[in-house]
Amino acid sequence: MRKMMLSTLLVLSIALFSVPALAEGPVKTLPGDITLAQARAVLDAALKKAVEIKVPMNIAIVDAGGNLKAFYRQEDAFLGSIDISIKKAVTARYFNMTTRALGAVSVPGQPLYGIEASNNGLILFAGGVLLVDKNNVIIGAIGVSGGSVDEDESVALAGAAALK
Repeated sequence: MRKMMLSTLLVLSIALFSVPALAEGPVKTLPGDITLAQARAVLDAALKKAVEIKVPMNIAIVDAGGNLKAFYRQEDAFLGSIDISIKKAVTARYFNMTTRALGAVSVPGQPLYGIEASNNGLILFAGGVLLVDKNNVIIGAIGVSGGSVDEDESVALAGAAALK
């Protein structure tokens, strides 16, 4: 009896909530997400900076939802930095700030102390930067790892500058 009631509720819910959505027409893509062309431009600019400073890097680009859109690992870049670069990008996007800024408010005594344990692990040192389009809309983030935190951040900033 209980299964039948749950099945009936499920069918009614689908019927009631799906019909208006279908009547409005197809779902439209929302603005504010990085395109593959933009991701490639960011990646190329970041890679150019990494080559210029002669530090092999892992470069990750995530979309507005924090999903991996593009990734590049230079020859000889640390294997352990693959995950770090991706998490830097995701961290920046999840909290809409650079990983350097988030790190500053997450040290002992600060209001976000311990936040790195959330969201399956965050990275709280420099190298994660938001990607903002020409209309000042956040469309994703870039995360870079392989050098010092300052080198990582300089490569990330060079990538982000490609969208301006």
